[in-house]
Amino acid sequence: MASDSFPPIRRLGPDDLRRCVALSVDRGWSPERSKWSLLLECAEAFGVEAPDGDGSGRLAGAVVLTRWGPDLASVGMMLVATRYARRGLGRALMERVLAEAGDATVTLFATDMGRPLYEQLGFQPVGRSVSFVGTFRPGRAGPAARPSQGGPGLPAACIRPAAEADLPAILAADGAAFGADRSRVLTRLPGFAEHLAVLETESGISGYAAAWRNLPSSAIIGPVVAPDAEAARRLIADLAAAVSGAIRLDLDPDRPELPAWAHARGLEPASRTTVMARGELADRGAPDRLFTPISVALA
Repeated sequence: MASDSFPPIRRLGPDDLRRCVALSVDRGWSPERSKWSLLLECAEAFGVEAPDGDGSGRLAGAVVLTRWGPDLASVGMMLVATRYARRGLGRALMERVLAEAGDATVTLFATDMGRPLYEQLGFQPVGRSVSFVGTFRPGRAGPAARPSQGGPGLPAACIRPAAEADLPAILAADGAAFGADRSRVLTRLPGFAEHLAVLETESGISGYAAAWRNLPSSAIIGPVVAPDAEAARRLIADLAAAVSGAIRLDLDPDRPELPAWAHARGLEPASRTTVMARGELADRGAPDRLFTPISVALA
């Protein structure tokens, strides 16, 4: 039971989309209907009905667990309706997803408000994230979609829209960088993302990036996986030129490659979170090739 006054925590599914969106709005978050739809299809969402007599037909709280193979998972979209705050529901939801995760290491992006609870549950800070938001201004050369010659002896690289046949190569590039299997989410990118681009050389696809619509007026660019910072900047610039409205990049401020560049291109720091982990965060993949997450709901 979530508590004596709440119904039992239950699994949520696609039929709960409307109520998940309403819960986001209740907490002052963006509705993020498309992200909720994705998570309800490919992750494990849990929620609690509003108590009997509430009359709203809404959720009192929700949280999402996404698995990246057997030993790594992420938690996101941890929400409790305003009227039910400070009644132990957030802790109950977190304890449920941690029990579901078992022995897997669990990561999340914590706001300042949520961090004390996560620390009580055994999470430790492992990094930082800053959301840069605004209208992207191209550099003097304009959107970086043209081929580049690379270094001595290296083939030219070009950015182009991804095709369905590119998905195995995208999964391979992502797996090598992330060090765990994200295919449950990434296989849905062609239908979920507004734009999906790959970085290709004569040797094959070495990076990719997606832009997906968060709000009618803005888009998130993520994930961005690339062999180096120059390639990441080119992928971001290419997608930024293709989408309308503002864009958002979730960047590690302790890495020098992108934050200053993003700011120079018109994006302003809008919010900050702490990346936290519970369990052993083993070295895996090639983290220097990971430049933005899919979403802060998918740490």
